Amino acid sequence: MSAVAPERVKCLLVDDLHENLIALSALFEDADVELLTASSGAEALELLLVHEFALALLDVHMPEIDGFELAELMRGSERTRQVPIIFVTAGARDLRRTFKGYEAGAVDFLHKPIEPHILRSKADVFFQLYRQKRQLAQQLHDRTETLRWNEMFTAVLGHDLRNPLSAILTSAQVLQRVSQEQTVRDTAARMLSSGRHMNRLIGDMLDLARTRLGNGIPLQREPTDLGMLVQRVLSEHQAVFAQRRIDVLAVGNLTGNWDVERFAQAASNLIGNSLKHGAESRAIDVCLDGNDEQFVVLRVVNGGAIAPELLPHLFDPFRRGQREAGRTDGLGLGLYIVQQIVKAHRGSIEVRTEGDTTEFKVTLPRA
Repeated sequence: MSAVAPERVKCLLVDDLHENLIALSALFEDADVELLTASSGAEALELLLVHEFALALLDVHMPEIDGFELAELMRGSERTRQVPIIFVTAGARDLRRTFKGYEAGAVDFLHKPIEPHILRSKADVFFQLYRQKRQLAQQLHDRTETLRWNEMFTAVLGHDLRNPLSAILTSAQVLQRVSQEQTVRDTAARMLSSGRHMNRLIGDMLDLARTRLGNGIPLQREPTDLGMLVQRVLSEHQAVFAQRRIDVLAVGNLTGNWDVERFAQAASNLIGNSLKHGAESRAIDVCLDGNDEQFVVLRVVNGGAIAPELLPHLFDPFRRGQREAGRTDGLGLGLYIVQQIVKAHRGSIEVRTEGDTTEFKVTLPRA
């Protein structure tokens, strides 16, 4: 099957004298270029509305709309602003008119009689640049489409994986409940722990796919007490990190309209991140401030500093931050998903590291 020939680049020739158009056309007759001619500025504007040009050669002296005026009109339109313009004139060399041409947006100014090799060489540069620009645009489009299909595949795969995983978790729960053998109960407990971890990873993949596809993280807002929500999250972490100290300070009104499960996920990721990466010799400080009528602020503070070079990328997906080599406790999406949940609530998240202390601050609008 033969390949489709690429579309030829187009060049616009504008001159009110027919013989000049014939002479200019002859210079490009053996080039892989489609030439379109116009004998007036108005006719040139009509062509510019229909075609995309790699280069425009404009005669300066034309009735009604001269070359300078045509160039200014082209620069004033989004569609034609980037078309390179070369002025061609039979007039005497006048620096003032040359500068006027460059001010009008020309890339070059040629005087007749024109040296064919010079014009061809200059024009070929712009034709090649145009071809490269079009090729890059096509590559960008293709890669964007590939990325979109990859994200869609990830979303579908993650969704479909949850059905068999749910069956495995249910079976493990039944085994743990009905079996009298300790070995079976221990095995079921490990299955449940691993299955829940896998479920969280699948959830992270789905959240990443949603945000990358532009859908954002969906919210189901309801009246929520942030103090009670954070206490629930803390009790879950204390069961795993029983040896770590977590100090809680809550002041003011901590109620608002938020998605309970989503913000519990964000708080859990932040607190879990501090427990895993913070200095074990220091307590984790969790502070809730509801004194502002418009916002509630959550601060999670831990010992240990983040390297300055990591800070700008801390919320990027698949960045593992301070994670030690060899750890396999996640995909590196935790902080990215926290950021997306906070953004979906129209809030903000900041990270500050000073000395041997790191603080994450979430500001959450009540409404």
